[in-house]
Amino acid sequence: MKASELVLAPNGSLYHIHLTGKELADDVILVGDPARVDMFKEIFDTIEFESMNREIHALTGTYKSHRFTAISTGMGTDNIDIVLTELDAAANIDLAKGKTMPQHRTLNLIRIGTSGSLQSDIPCGSLVAGKYAVGMDGLMNYYQGSQTLLDTELKEAFMKHMCFDDCFAHPYGARGSETLLQKVAFDMFQGITATAPGFYAPQGRDIRLHPAIENLNDKLAAFAYKDTRLTNLEMETSAIYGFSQLMGHNALTICLIIANRPNGDFLNDYHPQMHTTIEKILNRLAR
Repeated sequence: MKASELVLAPNGSLYHIHLTGKELADDVILVGDPARVDMFKEIFDTIEFESMNREIHALTGTYKSHRFTAISTGMGTDNIDIVLTELDAAANIDLAKGKTMPQHRTLNLIRIGTSGSLQSDIPCGSLVAGKYAVGMDGLMNYYQGSQTLLDTELKEAFMKHMCFDDCFAHPYGARGSETLLQKVAFDMFQGITATAPGFYAPQGRDIRLHPAIENLNDKLAAFAYKDTRLTNLEMETSAIYGFSQLMGHNALTICLIIANRPNGDFLNDYHPQMHTTIEKILNRLAR
């Protein structure tokens, strides 16, 4: 692989995430906020590695003798494109030689994030796990295999329901890991997570510039696939699921609901609940 394609930092680590395969655990916790990685310093029993570069803060350590890497992605699927590609490269490419490893290394990628509920019966403070994800951002359409290896049936059902104008990005569908869903999220709300390419109009918010799609959230909330309703709206999950399916990793997003859009509720100080959520998920993964 050319140096301009597989881009490395001066120390030989991946250019953005500043990790190599040696520092990367098989169980990876993805968070959006770089400051949220500091919570893991309070929870981990030992810390073996830490790096910070731009909005990407990585920390590898152990919890109950189980090795984890926590890493921030920043906001949006464009950042997921960078972080997921480089995490896979750390796991499956010999960085010194620029060649794919002979044996595939599978990562468990668990996003612990925040989200807005689109269903009135899922209140602030709830945990929602994404059984499926639909991407309104169009990112995965840039990658070969996305039209056949991702969830075509989900994509087509979503496109038929939403009736998007041709000027919008082509949606795509992807699945979360059933194994992780059963191990980690068995007692949580489960549904379809919709991923938007922005926070304001792409999520139906009307500030000074008005949304081009009227009643977007109502339309999203009315969508269901295989008896699974669309539960929440955020900005990263579809790309995490899409890359994981194409690259052969396991992925699951669990979101703490901090806004209920139908009821107009918002949870201002959610940090205590987030700390509890992180501990709960680490305990279930470490079993």
